[in-house]
Amino acid sequence: METAYRNAKGNEISSGKFDSPESSANLAANVFGFFFNSAIDLPPLPGCADEEWPAISVALEQTVRLPWRGGRHTVLDVLVTTPSALIGIECKRFEPFRRNRVKSLPNAYWRQCWGDRMRGFEQVRDEVGANRGGIYSLDTAQLFKHAFALRTQVNKLGENHGLNPVLLYVYAEPESWPTTGLPLSEAAIQRHRQEIAGFAATVEGDEVKFLSCSYRQLLEDWQKKGTGRVSRHASRVGKNFAL
Repeated sequence: METAYRNAKGNEISSGKFDSPESSANLAANVFGFFFNSAIDLPPLPGCADEEWPAISVALEQTVRLPWRGGRHTVLDVLVTTPSALIGIECKRFEPFRRNRVKSLPNAYWRQCWGDRMRGFEQVRDEVGANRGGIYSLDTAQLFKHAFALRTQVNKLGENHGLNPVLLYVYAEPESWPTTGLPLSEAAIQRHRQEIAGFAATVEGDEVKFLSCSYRQLLEDWQKKGTGRVSRHASRVGKNFAL
């Protein structure tokens, strides 16, 4: 599992970012890395109960390619494969509560290669392109890139695989900043929730299914529905991390 982070382009371990008390990668690794060698133990993820379980694989820091050779491709924090779905998971911790700005996008994202059932994600792309420099809580640019990549992957695999592309956004809502102890703004938390809801409404019905849940919701679900081993794991994470 450590190899996945050492080889990833984010340079999380060698840069020391992984050891930061604000590290999103550290939290994701502790939550989902538990299933790295035992995917069969992963309970159905929130909103995914209609898919076929158990999971076949759980991978961390996975590059999922877009429909071009060169350029950059997207990296998902977690990639879960089940008999019926390819589920990409984007995990956030403190990032939504910092001041983030929309960056410019490569022209490649405007290629006509996304099919007829990605109109909502394309609308998000257009809004991001028009609001360069705007401040956001939800990284919508990252999310639509993930969705495009997941859609590309399942279409590349072909109809014989019959996998449904799913994008799950998992986020934390810590009470305070770990280094200063200052409380997080309730207004910032609410704004983040509102942006998630707005994004979900825009992309509803698209080929890539978008879902979201908090880490607290996820771990509570595992405590209720998981095996004793999974339930104990969820309890330990909840005690050791500010969620």
